[in-house]
Order: sequence, then structure tokens, then C-alpha cells
Amino acid sequence: MNRHAMGAALLAAALSAPAARAGMFDDDEARKAILDLRNKVEQLGEQNRARQSENTQLAEQVAQLKRSLLDLNAQIEALRADNARLRGQDEQLTRDVAELQKHLKDTQQGVDDRIKRIEPQKVSVDGREFMVEPDEKRLYDEAIGTFRSGQFPEAAGQLAAFQKRYPASGYNESVLFWLGNAYYGKRDYKNAIVSFRSLAASYPDGARAPEALLSIANCQVELKDSKGARKTIGDLVASYPKSEAAQAGRERLAALKP
Repeated sequence: MNRHAMGAALLAAALSAPAARAGMFDDDEARKAILDLRNKVEQLGEQNRARQSENTQLAEQVAQLKRSLLDLNAQIEALRADNARLRGQDEQLTRDVAELQKHLKDTQQGVDDRIKRIEPQKVSVDGREFMVEPDEKRLYDEAIGTFRSGQFPEAAGQLAAFQKRYPASGYNESVLFWLGNAYYGKRDYKNAIVSFRSLAASYPDGARAPEALLSIANCQVELKDSKGARKTIGDLVASYPKSEAAQAGRERLAALKP
């Protein structure tokens, strides 16, 4: 090869070398771009699968929450039912307690009433205090109430029955006095005198003794026994000179005809 041919060959080789290098560069860039794209696709796939997994887990969690809510609602309803049942029991218990308290109160009242019917109690009559039985007090009060209403025959019967039933009663002095007045009220003067004399003889120091003697004198006046009345008033004045009955007796004596 001559110098000119060698030069031409070298020139051709020099011109072709950059083109070959350019082709090789383009292929590398393309492969790199493909690899990058493939990596991105794989990454997107991984991300998509991860999101699908997360979505699946989230769906499971939502389903679990729904089941938990359903269970919670069931528990709430059960608690409401229990509360309603307990309220009903409380209301019934309240009614039972109220009924029991009323029963106890009624029982206590009954016991107290029975005790009052049998337990002696203190009373005061004409300045004297003494113990009496409940029935004793009731019968006495009833008899006195009958007398004060003006029913003298009935009062005389009640007082006589009382005296027979309770001969040693602390009321006896008062019973004799009112019995005499009941007889006087129905104009049974003889029995009235018997009752008043019994009082004066049995209770000479009693508050009613002077009045009993004056009442005897009044009965004697009604029976036209002036002499007996004058004597009775004399005994009254001698025995109880400072009493109001004695003063009334003196006035009555002055009006009596000898």
C-alpha cells in the first residue's frame, strides 16, 4: 500500500470510529432506561401489592370493629335489660319495705293498744291520785258522761254496776257521791240518802263528805223530814264548820220551819 492509500484508510477509520462509539452509547442508554422503567414498574407493583395488603388488613380491621360494635350493642342492650329488671326489683323491694314498715307500725300500735287496755294508769279525782285499770276508767267516765247528759236513771244503773264490779276502786268515793246525785235527780230520795250516808261514813275526811251531809239534808227536806234535815245540818256544821257546805247549810237551816 502506498502512502496515499494508507492515508485514506487511516482517514476512513478515523471517521468511522465516532459513529461506532455513538451507536454503542445509544444502546447503553436505552438499556439503562428500560431497566429504570422496569424497576419503577416493579416498585409500583410492590407498592400496589403493599397497598392491597394494607387495604385487606384495613378491611379486616373494619370488619372486626363492626363485629365489636355489634357485640358492644348487644352488651348495652343486655345491660339495659338488667337495669330495667333491677329497677323493677328495687321498686318491688321499696313496696315490700313500705308494706313491712306499715305492718310493723300497725303491729306496734296494736301492741300499744293492748298494753293500754291492760296496763294500770294514774288518775286524779277530787285532789286524790290513784291507779286504775283501763276498763275501770272507761266505765267510770262513761257513767259520769251519762249523768252529765241528764240521763239520771241510766247513770244510776251504770254507777251501781260499777260499784258492784269494783268495790275497792279508788273511784268509790266519787261513785257514791254521783250515785246519790243520780238518785236525787230521778227523785229516789231514800236511795240517795243511803248513798250519801255511805260516803260520809266511809270517807269522813274526803273532799265530798261535807257535800254529802248537805245533800242528805236536801233529800230529807224533799221527804218532808224537817227535823231530820235540821239534825243533819247541825252535824254538818259541827263536823265541817269552815266548809262551803256548812255555810250553805246554815242558810238552809234558817229557811227551815221548826
